Amino acid sequence: MKTLRLGLAGFGTVGSGLAKILHENREIIVSRTGREIAITTVLVRDAARKRAVPIGAEARFTTNPDDLLGEDIDVVVELMGGVDAARSLITRALESGKHVVTANKHLLALHGPELFALAASKGLGLFYEASVAGGIPIVQTLRESLGANRIERLTGILNGTANYILSEMTTNHLDFGTALKQAQDLGYAEADPMLDIEGFDTAHKLVVLIRLAYGRDFPLGKLPVRGITQVSGQDIQFAREFGYRIKLLAQAREVDGKIEASVQPTLVKHTYLLARVGGNYNAVRVEGNAVGPIMLHGQGAGGAPTGSAVMADIMALCRGLNAPCASFDNTGFGNTPLPPADILPKGEGVSMHYFRFSVTDKPGVLASIAHTMAEHDISIAQAVQKGEHQSSDVPIVFLTHKARQSAVDEIIRIIDGLSVTLRPTVHFPIL
Repeated sequence: MKTLRLGLAGFGTVGSGLAKILHENREIIVSRTGREIAITTVLVRDAARKRAVPIGAEARFTTNPDDLLGEDIDVVVELMGGVDAARSLITRALESGKHVVTANKHLLALHGPELFALAASKGLGLFYEASVAGGIPIVQTLRESLGANRIERLTGILNGTANYILSEMTTNHLDFGTALKQAQDLGYAEADPMLDIEGFDTAHKLVVLIRLAYGRDFPLGKLPVRGITQVSGQDIQFAREFGYRIKLLAQAREVDGKIEASVQPTLVKHTYLLARVGGNYNAVRVEGNAVGPIMLHGQGAGGAPTGSAVMADIMALCRGLNAPCASFDNTGFGNTPLPPADILPKGEGVSMHYFRFSVTDKPGVLASIAHTMAEHDISIAQAVQKGEHQSSDVPIVFLTHKARQSAVDEIIRIIDGLSVTLRPTVHFPIL
């Protein structure tokens, strides 16, 4: 039986999770692939450090990236993270005739097209299931299972840290800072959580999914991104009163041949399954014109779930290599260069909206704001004004019917400029 030999770059949470899966599930892996799969070399920062997870008697640790490019390696598994070093390693691996499996969503969001082109030119596999949503098989689902569908809409909770924070703020009434500290103590958030709480991690993943869903490249720099730092306990409470939950959503849909996409906090009706995704879990809802709506839900990070996704890619490579004529469609669109997305201008997007205005407690203020919104074709669906005794700062909350984003932006500009407005308007879309 021929052995598929792996060279791992990185042996942190995911790398050790992969090694554990290989060790514990060896029999089922061999029965499904017809091959032994073995880790032969692991690239780490400190080769002398003792490891808790065994990788096999024949394997070795190294600090030299060149050791992953020799003839004793069939597949390079990149789990080191970062962009520049990972890009260099994957490029050299493909140029050396190595198949590649990666979990690096940031790298793929920035440089995916060039790496896919290189893999295609070499006839090699570049697999990346673990780059989005941990153990949830969304890449395979879009690339293979839903390949016959026109994807009408894609909506996801793609960052467990942000979802955990919002869940704790909603369920246990924690303030943002306390919920973040709790996430860090539990290992869900990094010491520097910026990528998670500012929405950038979710944005990296959405760019990868847009390519798979629509066969077009949506540049990361053109994707509107807002994180959760502006979400307050007050907004979460108002949302609950109206029957909604606030989630950090990645969304993409096709509108008259153009792609509308964003990452931002969004009100979700409490009866929707997405609203009930709690803790550090992820979920992705896909609407296809043939299959209808489907939703995948599971752990979006962690050694075992993400290691499971990496292992699935390695096994898929095995099956491809076992075929009489091995070929690898890495993009799901025949490996042809993906055209740039025709992006819907931000102002043309249409949705329902949540507004919270902080204003002086004076008669007629609510009516004045409502009149201004009506002048810009924004129709109010629900409204609430809550004042406290001897308080000059009154929150006015409006939920609207569908309105164009350009009108929303103009309303915010106008109302923030009024003398009765005490703080900047808080605004979130409604799913």
